[in-house]
Parts: sequence; structure tokens; C-alpha cells
Amino acid sequence: MLEDLRKEIDAIDDQIIKLYEERMRISRKVGIQKAAENKSVENILREKEIINRVTSKVPDEIKLYAKQLFTTIFETSKAYQQQFVSVRAGVKDAIQQVLIEGVKPFPIQATVACQGTEGAYSGIAAEKLFAISDISYFKTFDAVCSAVEKGLCRYGVLPIENSSVGSVNAVYDLMKKHQFYIIRSIKVPVRHQLLAKRGANIKDIKEIFSHEQAINQCENFLKSLKDVKVTVCENTAVASRLVANSDRDGIACIASRESAGIYGLQILKSNIQDRENNYTRFIAISRKLEIYENSDRISIMVNLPHEPGSLNRLLNKFSSLGLNLTKLESRPLENSDFEFCFYFDFEAKVTDPSVQNLLAELDNKGGFVFMGSYKEVI
Repeated sequence: MLEDLRKEIDAIDDQIIKLYEERMRISRKVGIQKAAENKSVENILREKEIINRVTSKVPDEIKLYAKQLFTTIFETSKAYQQQFVSVRAGVKDAIQQVLIEGVKPFPIQATVACQGTEGAYSGIAAEKLFAISDISYFKTFDAVCSAVEKGLCRYGVLPIENSSVGSVNAVYDLMKKHQFYIIRSIKVPVRHQLLAKRGANIKDIKEIFSHEQAINQCENFLKSLKDVKVTVCENTAVASRLVANSDRDGIACIASRESAGIYGLQILKSNIQDRENNYTRFIAISRKLEIYENSDRISIMVNLPHEPGSLNRLLNKFSSLGLNLTKLESRPLENSDFEFCFYFDFEAKVTDPSVQNLLAELDNKGGFVFMGSYKEVI
């Protein structure tokens, strides 16, 4: 009986995929036409009309599911169309267009890409940012950015800096490679635990696994141990899974308290980070420009020429407008000797015309990227 029902579903799925292929073929034509008419990929009014039409044709008990289905179809369609539409307009025009459409409350529900696996600090940050988060985990930060860029997930969450060891340089470098906007940032307290299999004794530990950042944040504790090898893993949660699944004795990991519960590990020692006030700042990123209520921080990226006073001239522009810089980070430009890309975070609102004019001025000079306007939460 069950097998017969599954065969019926398979036959229906075959019909659905053929219709989906046809829909995407037409969607491609729509994307090309939008590009020709310089129109945005997203048309919220049109989406609402379709949702109302299709949900009116199904029983009440499945209206919600029909809405979810077509919302997913819209997202894949827009992701497909995006490649045919100009990605960035002038910064000032792009900002004003978002403001005209209306600034909305920050979403509580989202599909989110994070690096690592369940129990990772980025996943913890995502759950704090989005009350209802459907998290997909990827092996690398680069893969997280790609997932957002391709429309596989609406948002991504990445660590950007730690209060103990500084910036996560790998993420700053990805800002040059990928195109995304920051829509929110959050500071997450980081309390590292030494985890091992149940019944283990800290005196018997011979090797500890963790992410490089976590290892650096627990340097004093690790120095207190004798004859213990420290091995770098791609993520603290991955290190937890490795220890939990290993047949070896005498191994442990540095990870979150959440990882202990997820992977059935024992906490050998709590709060082993060097600084009690240890936190990591995470950013939520989006493929398209989104500005939400109470956004009061702006991030930009600027390439400056290798000449005397170039940075000072830019800093004077901020000073003349009374803007407070909260972050200045530099990274070397590839294939350019002694030239740097600078990242700025500053307190300002994009609704301020003087701020819009500053961004437009920088945009016109080239080598400039507007990274987003957002709010930082704790």
C-alpha cells in the first residue's frame, strides 16, 4: 500500500519538475527583459498577487503550505534572474530606492548559511539574530558567501572579529572576492569549554582539537598543560564531532557548551578562554541591499592609492561631517605592492543627505564598495 502511494507521488513529481523547468525557462526571459528595462528583479506586489491567486484555489488546510511552496519558487526564480540584471546601481540611487520602498522591521524568520556544523558559534549567533532560523552548514566561509550569492540561502552569518585576538582576516578577504551587504551585526559572548568523551580525565589528554581562533583565545590554559599536542580544525563544532566519533582515547576539543550537549561530550574544564570578557562579533549578510529599522552603522570598503596623505584625506571627510569611526581595518591588495584596501565602520544613518552625498562622492572615485547600513545588537 505504502509503496503504491510512493509510486503515485513519484509520477506527480515527474510532472512537477517538467512544469518547474518550463517556469524557469520563462523566468529567464523575464530576467533578460528586466535587464533591458533596467528594472529590479524583485516585484513584491506581483508576488503577493500570485500568492493570493494560488492559495485561493486550494483547501484551507494546505493554504499555508502552498504559500511556502510558492515563496520558495519565487526565491529560486529571482536567484536565476539575478545573473541577467545589473547587480549594483550607483550607491546613492540604490540607497534611495530602498528607502522609497520603505524601511521594515528586521525579519524574525530566515534561511541562513553558517560555517561548520551544528553547535558552531556562528549557528548560535544565527539563532540569536533570527528567532526562527533554518540553518544550513557549509564547510568554509567562502562556501557560506557563495550560498548567499547564488540564492541558496537568503542570509549568511560570519565571524568578523574577536575581542581577544582581533579581526578574522579570512572573512575580510572574502569581502573583496564576493558581493554581499551587511544587514546586521551581533556581539556574542564566547565561553570556551574543554570537552572530551564521558569518563575522560584531563590528566590523560594528549591531543586537543579546535579552530585556530579558539586556540588563540585559550593560549594561557593550553600553556598550562604539559605534553599536549594542539591540532587546528576548521571549526569548534567540527572538532567536537571529531572527538565524539573517534575511537581514540586521550583526545579533547575546545568548543561551546552547546556542543557538549549536541555531541554527548563531558565538560572537563569550563571557561578556559584567556579573557572573561571574550566575545566575537558576527555579521549577517545578504545578496541584495536591505536596510532595516534603527540602522545606525555603515560599513564601506575603499582602495586607496599608495601616496602620502591619501588615508588622511579620507579621514578628514569623516571628521568634517562629525562621523565617528568605530573600525578601521586594512588588507593588502593582491598583485599590488604596498597598496591596501581599507574597511571602515562608522556611526551614521543613510537617511542623512550629507552621508548619502559622501557615499556618492566616494563611489564616483572608483575602488569603493558600500557594504551596508545596519544595526549592531548585543
